[in-house]
Amino acid sequence: MAETATIARPYAEALFKAAAGADLSALTAQVGALATVAADPDLRQLADNPKVGAMQVFDLIAGVALQKGLSLDARIANLLRVVAENGRLSALPEIAAQFQGLVNADSGVSDATIYSAYAIDDGQFADVMASLEKRFARKLKGQVQIDPELIGGIRVVVGDEVLDTSVKARLEQMKAALVA
Repeated sequence: MAETATIARPYAEALFKAAAGADLSALTAQVGALATVAADPDLRQLADNPKVGAMQVFDLIAGVALQKGLSLDARIANLLRVVAENGRLSALPEIAAQFQGLVNADSGVSDATIYSAYAIDDGQFADVMASLEKRFARKLKGQVQIDPELIGGIRVVVGDEVLDTSVKARLEQMKAALVA
């Protein structure tokens, strides 16, 4: 996976530099939508076909995006064109993730993924986010994913930091202590 991250970094940084003064949230949404389209296995198989040219791949992806109601910004269209020409379509999801990271770093916000065994309502989510912002000492943009294997509690991932207060983690800690 590190190889894809290495390949994606220059593209994400170039897009971020080109986006100076633009609406970064709109560009982030567009590159994220393109990453979703580019992740389709049938499309990737077509793009990897040596008989299909880079412009055909670009036109196909841009057409799919247009059908989904996504009008591509010139910077995003240029990124897609360069990625298709260089045969790096498989790196597009990582490019989107790294671009999101650059936008977050610029705005002082970090992404937080909250894994919970059960659904979290809006009031609980606000309380959890307030506690997490104090704990991590920065503004967070959170999203919740349900993971029934946690049994109870939550597991939070912010960048490369993990806060695991789940029942599953506590049971594993007890198991390790008993076995040792």
